[in-house]
Amino acid sequence: MAGIDAVGTAPGSAASDAQAIDASIVDRLARADLRYTAGRRAIVSGIRAASGPVTLPELLDLVPDLATSSTYRNLSLLETAGVVRRLVTSDDHSRYELAESLTEHHHHLICQKCGLVRDVTLADPLESSLDDAFDEVAAREGFTLASHAIDIYGLCPDCA
Repeated sequence: MAGIDAVGTAPGSAASDAQAIDASIVDRLARADLRYTAGRRAIVSGIRAASGPVTLPELLDLVPDLATSSTYRNLSLLETAGVVRRLVTSDDHSRYELAESLTEHHHHLICQKCGLVRDVTLADPLESSLDDAFDEVAAREGFTLASHAIDIYGLCPDCA
């Protein structure tokens, strides 16, 4: 059937994107000698369902069947394997999101008072200009650039 992939989903659909992400996760975990267990799938599912980076308590609210200790341990393993990214903000909890190499490149607005984190993307010309500037700095310093992350700190509308 034209327009349908080998597992019966339309390329570019949410189901197709989720399958591609899952395949990448399986590969990353295998390289770290780990399996994509039911608990790790539940963590990834909870992170996907969130509207932005989540704290451990928020993740446990989203997926109440998860145990705190194993979730914390699995988040650490998922971070080491390059599946999730941990953001350290000004509040008491780290926040977790899928690694942007699995999703899309973005940056964060972080409230210094309440810890709210919002994902933001920049216009392509601005992102390209930043890439050029970072490439120039890296080359000047003899540094091999892999990626960049920009977190913007301030106050959200509710705290301002």
